[in-house]
Amino acid sequence: MKNATDAMNVSLAREILTFLTELQNVHGESNAVPKPVAVKGERFMRSEAYVAIENYLSSNSSKQAKRLKADMLRNNQSLSVSMDEHEEVGDEYKRVKVWWAFGKNVSKQPTFSFHPVADEKRYYKLTFHKKNRDLIMDDYLSYVLKEGNAIKIRNRQRKLYTNNGAQWSHVVFEHPASFETLAMEPAKKEEIIEDLVTFSKGEEFYSRIGRAWKRGYLLYGPPGTGKSTMIAAMANLLNYDIYDLELTAVKDNTELRRLLIETSSKSIIVIEDIDCSRDLTGQRKKKPDKEVDNIGGDEKKKAMSMLAREEQDASTSKVTLSGLLNFIDGLWSACGGERLIVFTTNHVHKLDPALIRRGRMDKHVELSYCGYESFKILAKNYLRIDSHHLFPTIQKLLDEIQMTPADVAENLMPKTASADATSSIQDLVATLQSVKQEAEQIEVGQ
Repeated sequence: MKNATDAMNVSLAREILTFLTELQNVHGESNAVPKPVAVKGERFMRSEAYVAIENYLSSNSSKQAKRLKADMLRNNQSLSVSMDEHEEVGDEYKRVKVWWAFGKNVSKQPTFSFHPVADEKRYYKLTFHKKNRDLIMDDYLSYVLKEGNAIKIRNRQRKLYTNNGAQWSHVVFEHPASFETLAMEPAKKEEIIEDLVTFSKGEEFYSRIGRAWKRGYLLYGPPGTGKSTMIAAMANLLNYDIYDLELTAVKDNTELRRLLIETSSKSIIVIEDIDCSRDLTGQRKKKPDKEVDNIGGDEKKKAMSMLAREEQDASTSKVTLSGLLNFIDGLWSACGGERLIVFTTNHVHKLDPALIRRGRMDKHVELSYCGYESFKILAKNYLRIDSHHLFPTIQKLLDEIQMTPADVAENLMPKTASADATSSIQDLVATLQSVKQEAEQIEVGQ
């Protein structure tokens, strides 16, 4: 019995060893009635292999098992079905028939309580003819795990994480943004979509060229141009989780590294307003003491208060530019794969060139003021119209002034229950004309 167990452990992939631990092998002649080889798990905690097998068997279970268990997925929008205790389902792989059975062992462990706690161990048992042992061990189990993990990814609820120090916490990610509704020039939008999809399918390519499977995006532009919305659209396009990293809450480079290690694959790591998160260049701008002394009254109090806050920040957080660079593309950045790292900033010129060079921030995307093509997308989103007699007027005004997509969208937002598309378009024209007049008055004054 021991030799049989050892033989199986040698043939199993490492990730299966944590779950498939016990072997029962019944000897017999090869031409006899098939005798079973059974594999079952003996762990209290659900291992990754257990979950993968459960996901893989969900389709067969729904068709073959007489008794089923069901759990809610995707925010109560779909069901995950699995077989109940003592049920068995069949599967076929390369014309080889196998049988899976679900079971559990319940034993009462001695405790100090007057109410003993049942120790429940669930497992899946796989039975197959011993002549197919090599096929099952070498090919089939790996196939089951791969397919089961793919099903888990398709069914999972995506999450939005944030950090409190070196710990991540999360909520369900439910942002509705998509590239279809994103106010951006169509050509640039298609370029970004193609880049993202190519990256998500590039595991073999990145392995072949010897690079970690990750890609950096720098989103820059004035406030209100849609940087955060674009991140949500990226996550929805690729079905990725989001890790919103707050650098000011990270104590030092070690904590930063720990946070990186705990992120999962198929995720976007985001640092918003990177120019405001931390002084990463070591060139903290402070007013000289003499200059502060020359300031009087309330202004001096404000300056002193600002200096005190900066000194407190410097003492509480030791994250350095070097630590952040290692976070982006150092050795530790290769832990895990299929990750996007996204920085956003309103002032790209303030960032250290070493931080945003190609190879770290591979793709730079400028999100600027609203153009006519972006406006038409907003009009379709908000008003459900593709044309209007005032569109040429709006096009001319947008060519002459600068207004962010957020400001344009606000003017298109219905303000009353009786508002219609025409009234919203007229409000936008009036606002654009007012902004143009103010800009002209400023130019005259100068």
